[in-house]
Amino acid sequence: MALMITDECINCDVCEPECPNDAISPGEEIYVIDPNLCTECVGHYDEPQCQQVCPVDCIPLDPERHESQEQLMKKYRIITAA
Repeated sequence: MALMITDECINCDVCEPECPNDAISPGEEIYVIDPNLCTECVGHYDEPQCQQVCPVDCIPLDPERHESQEQLMKKYRIITAA
């Protein structure tokens, strides 16, 4: 699954620099996660770094994007090969 940022986001700016895939960017009102770039930090870290630093706990799994660990690893390999 990719992660998503909910409307509880306070735009504190701490998640964006933590993303190793540059999947997080400012949206119109809150930060957003590009699901095509989010690997939940698979291939980089043991846990999603954005979730670790978020002070309001507003980065859950996106229920619309079911991905296995294997799919996330495949995405990581594609992203890092470019």
